[in-house]
Amino acid sequence: MEKSRPLWDNPLQFVFACISYAVGLGNVWRFPYLCQMYGGGVASVVVSFFLSMYYNVINAWAFWYLFHSFQNPLPWAACPLNSNHTGYIEECEKASSTQYFWYRKTLNISPSIEENGSIQWEQAMCLILAWLTVYLCILRGTESTGKVVYLTASLPYLVLIIYLIKALTLHGAVNGLVYMFTPKLEQLANPKAWINAATQIFFSLGLGFGSLIAFASYNEPNNNCEKHAIIVSLINSTTSVFASIVTFSIYGFKATFNYENCLNKAMLLLTNAFDLEEGFLTADNLNHMKEQLMATHPNEYVELLPQIKNCSLEAELDTAVQGTGLAFIVYSEAIKNMEVSQLYSVLYFFMLLMLGIGSMLGNTAAILTPLTDSKFLSTHLPKEVISGIVCFINCIVGLTFTMEAGNYWFDIFNDYAATLSLLLIVLVEIIAVCYVYGLRRFEKDLHLMIGHKLSWYWKIMWAFASPLLIISLFIFYITDYILTGTLQYQAWDATQGHLVTKDYPSYALAVIGLLVASSTMCIPLGALAIFIKRRLKREHRSTVA
Repeated sequence: MEKSRPLWDNPLQFVFACISYAVGLGNVWRFPYLCQMYGGGVASVVVSFFLSMYYNVINAWAFWYLFHSFQNPLPWAACPLNSNHTGYIEECEKASSTQYFWYRKTLNISPSIEENGSIQWEQAMCLILAWLTVYLCILRGTESTGKVVYLTASLPYLVLIIYLIKALTLHGAVNGLVYMFTPKLEQLANPKAWINAATQIFFSLGLGFGSLIAFASYNEPNNNCEKHAIIVSLINSTTSVFASIVTFSIYGFKATFNYENCLNKAMLLLTNAFDLEEGFLTADNLNHMKEQLMATHPNEYVELLPQIKNCSLEAELDTAVQGTGLAFIVYSEAIKNMEVSQLYSVLYFFMLLMLGIGSMLGNTAAILTPLTDSKFLSTHLPKEVISGIVCFINCIVGLTFTMEAGNYWFDIFNDYAATLSLLLIVLVEIIAVCYVYGLRRFEKDLHLMIGHKLSWYWKIMWAFASPLLIISLFIFYITDYILTGTLQYQAWDATQGHLVTKDYPSYALAVIGLLVASSTMCIPLGALAIFIKRRLKREHRSTVA
């Protein structure tokens, strides 16, 4: 869970929201200075295509959990019995009921990426349902997709408000909020924290994906994109803080519950082992009594020591989880301990589904807009067929992520398909706007649109601050890669009931390299192709003359 956020998202939001207004048309084929000449638009489409391949799997998981949320009790509330009905399944006992449901019942994950396994057909059906939902929403084209996004963006706020009221009343919520608002200065020196923060803001605002330009191209040319950029950025940041308060309140409840449960187990164990009076041990005197028992009964205490865990609230709070772990393990663990857990489970996974579908609609719009703008495709195929082909291809590729090793490939795409590419795409496009298309020329276009001249703040941020910050992040990314050395991943060890670190095999490293190169190389190759094309045209004209 990242606490830091870039402060320069507003200027980038403004420039990308205004590009299509200034040009008045779509995002790849119709902006030669930015896209055709420098490959930025093509790179954005490639990144969006990669994102579509794996991102809808999250919606498939949300469908899976939503369907199971109607059971009483929740299927992840307790460990299942073993085949002999003499105890719980060993893997679940060593892990937890929520981890077992996620890694075994949902993913049925293999021990390593090298063991692909078979397709999990329950997850595959959920993925097909997720893609069918997306297709029905985009069936009428990008213009109607924007109307659906209003619904998918508004409903989660209602659920968040309900969750906020509930979360603030939970025992231990204050611990989570204190943890959230306590700055950790050592994290500011960690380059990965800034990279993750930048990637998060790029995802939340759609910077570099082409979705902003795609949706903006359907607005009127005199639309006040400056006002909209400020409003969207403020809403985005406010929503992030709002959602973080809900998340850390629930996280504090979960951490406090685990901490107190750990204390109760330790007190019960010591009480039974040393025949202490019931209620004699408390959370306040537990550590003191441990030392006293160690001094007076050393042999007996040493025998019990492996069963006594060190209980620490700070350690529970420091167990930072992000991504799918936060969405499907931490939240489900907190929900199972709530009253009326089925209701809050349905609300949460419905909200998660709405957010996921909303993200997918914006992402598919970035792919479909240049395809439907293409004269060749639009004259031979209707929009519905083009949309269907894109969804079908992504769905077929997405079945890879429903295999037993699918979650490992999901992490590869999630970590490497967009991070470096987005930084480079945004950097090239902001430089192209300011120094190729020309900042003064762009400023004149915006003056005609919004009716007044731009302030010095926007021009400084576009021309200097934003490029320098993105270059710094790019350097951080490369430095972190060099310091990390061999790329590794987290694999689930069923025998131990927790994640273990393993090195990526050579073919996985090759896939990572292809993911990064296939999008970033669009920019220099696009520029080279246009340069050669223009050079040949000039030579042809000089020959004719």
